[in-house]
Amino acid sequence: MQSQTVHIVSQAIRYMEDNLHDKLDLDMVASALHYSKYHLHRIFTKTVGLTIHDYAKRRQLTEAAKLLVFSKKPIIEIALMSGYESQQAFTDIFKAMYKTAPAEFREAEEFYPLQLEIYLKEELIKMDFTKDNIKFATLADVDDWMELVNLTIDGYPCMNKAEYIENLRQYIADKKALILRDEGMAIGIMGFSADTGSIDFFAVHPQYRNLGITKLFLDKLVDELLYGREITLTTYREGDKADTGYHEEYCRLGFAERELLVEFGYPTQRLALLPENKEEASNDRNWEESIS
Repeated sequence: MQSQTVHIVSQAIRYMEDNLHDKLDLDMVASALHYSKYHLHRIFTKTVGLTIHDYAKRRQLTEAAKLLVFSKKPIIEIALMSGYESQQAFTDIFKAMYKTAPAEFREAEEFYPLQLEIYLKEELIKMDFTKDNIKFATLADVDDWMELVNLTIDGYPCMNKAEYIENLRQYIADKKALILRDEGMAIGIMGFSADTGSIDFFAVHPQYRNLGITKLFLDKLVDELLYGREITLTTYREGDKADTGYHEEYCRLGFAERELLVEFGYPTQRLALLPENKEEASNDRNWEESIS
């Protein structure tokens, strides 16, 4: 059943990737694949963590951003190629997602993606991970680590890949990089600072986001590596159209909102997890599970 679901979702992704210049929506994809749109919407969202609409929009805008930087095509032509009926409609959504207008993005000449194509694991995924499965990363993990970064690029606005890899190597050397694997594949990664108590980068494979992996990493920090410390991170601000659910997930896990920030020209917010916040969130989840 799990492999069949992954096969169907992979077909939907492949169809959208082959038709990024069209105005894609759930009805079109479901009709092309001959599946119920309600069933397809449910399994796609659960598997990928995005709706078909959001995945298509983010992929189309990423390809549009690439054309803005690496081609001389007029913006109106790029807008039409991206499935938008007018330059204004394209500009409005591009600015909401990239925090800059298309013309300004082109002028800056610095491309970065909102969303890269998602490749799903077809084999059965493990369901019973514990925090003991999380290990310190080594240099041998770098390639697999970066594969996961590409899959979860939506969590890294404005990421500079070369700088990221350089920082990653230092985090590995300092024993500040954690990794969780399933069948040789990285499914969870985290870089943290013992000095500041901050989570500096964190990602979970889309297929595993609904399996409590985020909580396992937090348990590892709270119970073993940063015991008794306040843990902080920065993420999207609430309501940011570019956010794919990170802000809501962290708050659900007990993080409290702190100051608003601007990092690399991008609006973010610092969140903080106190030990008692984590305990209360855990008790709430246990209660919810006992009545479900």
